[in-house]
Amino acid sequence: MSDTLGEQLETVKAVMKYLPREDNNPTFYITKPDPNYSPPLFDKPLVSIYDIRSAKDKVSLDENGFEFILQKLPEIDFLDKDLVTSLYYPACEQMVTETTGAYRAIAFDHNVRDYELETADNPVRFVHNDYTESSGPQRVKDLMASEADELLKKRYVFINIWRPLRGPVHDFPLAIIDANSLSKDDLVESKLKYADRIGYIYSVVNNPAHRWYYLNAMQTDEILLLKCFDSAKDGRSRYTAHASFRHPNIPENCLPRRSIETRTIAFF
Repeated sequence: MSDTLGEQLETVKAVMKYLPREDNNPTFYITKPDPNYSPPLFDKPLVSIYDIRSAKDKVSLDENGFEFILQKLPEIDFLDKDLVTSLYYPACEQMVTETTGAYRAIAFDHNVRDYELETADNPVRFVHNDYTESSGPQRVKDLMASEADELLKKRYVFINIWRPLRGPVHDFPLAIIDANSLSKDDLVESKLKYADRIGYIYSVVNNPAHRWYYLNAMQTDEILLLKCFDSAKDGRSRYTAHASFRHPNIPENCLPRRSIETRTIAFF
């Protein structure tokens, strides 16, 4: 997407939580932290975020790192993990293969996010990308076992499928940095400490060149595809940093955001 097109879109201004440039070894706890743990501090600049609604058909995974498609929301209980795995995962896999041309896709994890539900996770407020140069291939090894060596020889792409479970979304919508405005120097490898393992993501430092986008008043049939890692190094987008933000103009008495994010790998 060009800068010229961005200038034609409506914008809002909101605070984004970036990692400070001087913090080069951050750690985030997914479970209960150690007693002496001090969480990373954040820079909190006010940034302009473009509403992509009038131009959502002009972005793509390979060019911008994200795109939108339409699909009716299945009528299942999304708080039932077994139902999501058995019924929703296959739909996500089909969505990815049809959208990208991959010969195969697997869905392997998901999160439901809602501030009000104890059974759900909170929206993620700091700017990040879900995989790194080291954690991308490692995740393939972890998930694909004996197939991994052959799969790693060819192109593979981690794509997150993000959609509202009720709409319209006004409360903490998800915003994305156009991959064309994201520099490798903006990415800082960061630890995620789980109860049983350590994962790695990229935190992101502020760069005035970042072009932020979101889809205002997103509905349940509007699906955001995010490219979080692409093994190809041929000029296509490889990462898409993102974060939720507090919208400055939310209507009174709007429902809290409830969304589902499903993680997939596409194999080519």
